[in-house]
Amino acid sequence: MSNATVYTFVIFLCFVAVPVRNDYPYYKTDFYSEKYGHFSELDRLQMLEEAKQMFYFGYDNYIKYAFPKDELDPIHCVGRGPDHDNPANININDVLGDYCLTLVDVLDTLAIMGNSSEFKHVIRLVTENLSFDKNSTVQVFEANIRVIGGLLSAHLIITDRQQPFGDMAPLDYDDELLYLAHDLATRLLPAFENPATGIPHPRVNLMRGVPVDIYNTTCTAGAGSLLVEMGMLSRLLDDPVYEGAARRAIRALWRHRDAATGLLGNVIDITTGEWKGKISGVGAGLDSFYEYLLKAYILFGETDDLDMFNDSYKRIKSFMRKGRPHCNQGVGDHPLYVNVNMKNGHTATTWIDSLSAAFAGVMVLSGDIEEAICAHALYYSIWKRYGVLPERYNWRLKVPDISFYPLRPELVESTYLLYQATKNPFYLHVGRDILRSLNKYTKTQCGYATVHDIGDKSLEDRMESFFLSETCKYLYLLFDKDNHLNKNPLGYVFSTEGHIFPIERRFRQKSWVVADNDGWTRAPPAHRVDSIIRVNAGNHSDSNCYQVASERRYFLPMESRYFHQVVSSVGL
Repeated sequence: MSNATVYTFVIFLCFVAVPVRNDYPYYKTDFYSEKYGHFSELDRLQMLEEAKQMFYFGYDNYIKYAFPKDELDPIHCVGRGPDHDNPANININDVLGDYCLTLVDVLDTLAIMGNSSEFKHVIRLVTENLSFDKNSTVQVFEANIRVIGGLLSAHLIITDRQQPFGDMAPLDYDDELLYLAHDLATRLLPAFENPATGIPHPRVNLMRGVPVDIYNTTCTAGAGSLLVEMGMLSRLLDDPVYEGAARRAIRALWRHRDAATGLLGNVIDITTGEWKGKISGVGAGLDSFYEYLLKAYILFGETDDLDMFNDSYKRIKSFMRKGRPHCNQGVGDHPLYVNVNMKNGHTATTWIDSLSAAFAGVMVLSGDIEEAICAHALYYSIWKRYGVLPERYNWRLKVPDISFYPLRPELVESTYLLYQATKNPFYLHVGRDILRSLNKYTKTQCGYATVHDIGDKSLEDRMESFFLSETCKYLYLLFDKDNHLNKNPLGYVFSTEGHIFPIERRFRQKSWVVADNDGWTRAPPAHRVDSIIRVNAGNHSDSNCYQVASERRYFLPMESRYFHQVVSSVGL
């Protein structure tokens, strides 16, 4: 992938529809190909209905039992808000701000499902009930991706003149969601007023700013994954403040990467710039940092973002990738991306975490399809063994290190993206397995609950907002082949919270110039630029399109011997 062009989404054009061939005897008679090589239209429609039912079961019960609280407790059928009695309970308080979180997070899911009447109804509920004038201390990252992202995505859907999801524009809408996003972002700005390094404080009180007794450490993903939402807000408002704050944070983190390896750690002191966590990987603490470098480039066209992504991706491949050199060639262990020490690149842990299942989706967007196929297959095999995905899995001992599963979306997200890239029926089977496991193990009286222990399938009374905004959304889209998003794969980027943002020329223009001293000056409107997504169906010489052998477009995405290897490696 060159610095001038990112072949994002080019893979959607690589797998053109052709008749399924039956002259591959090895694949024709293979057990795995027989199992995964076909998914009927009747099955697809049935799974589409089951995905829809899953979402509405959780959503309707949230409205019935929890609104206007932030979350639904699905076992006791009550609402959940911040833990005001115990401010140190950051597991709850980082996310829940007493601001109708789940309702805001699901706005664009309702639109994507074409539910115009409910979408408009919820817009009214949000504008009448949502206020950020709360004595709540929240994590900047979570408030940004869940709330600001949800509000901006819905605002863009409402104001889209084409109305591709149906009539989603309330008659009396007057940019209320944009104003709410602006209000919240302004309340988060004190977190960025850190002259020592430019790295933001991880938490802020919505009424009082940065708390006095706040932690001075933050994770790389938390500080460096704010640009998609903040950049979109700045460009909608024509105000450089928000994008400037997010970009300063990214540049500050980038300046502190290790001089020898070029890697970043997972936890940094925001005052001194000292790395308190020296683990470098593609999972928790770092995952969305890489993701947002690429997605910000797609949306805004800033070449610095692409340069940082390319450099990071190269070093990830160099230091973290273990196993045989090629996914579907040669001998050796199945490819695996491990956690390493940022100082020397040596393996730091023997576990991988569930958040790293999303990195296959980043590989898809970068055009590295073979790697995405292999990375995804490992996490699917772990899911198949346990019925859900453990928070941490020890790849050396082949057992979970942390055994809970909070309904995370990362595996189904990468499943959806790989299906869009390949149209291989294997990924529809994966989606069905995931959906039915969720119904079997996590469905409760009035929602879906976190799995406390994947061994005995005991449950915790919590349904995080991302279950409806991401897990259910990606499952629905996986089976809804006629959805506008699936018919227009070059049209949108999904945020790390699953919110959709349109790819448009107007967002690659800005009326300010960021100076070297992290300030900004006004400038004439930028000239219109051509799309940064250069797709030429006749010439993919620089892309990864033809790495995938033609027969695996119609049978298994991996050769059966390699698929059997990874399945066996996790004890199936």
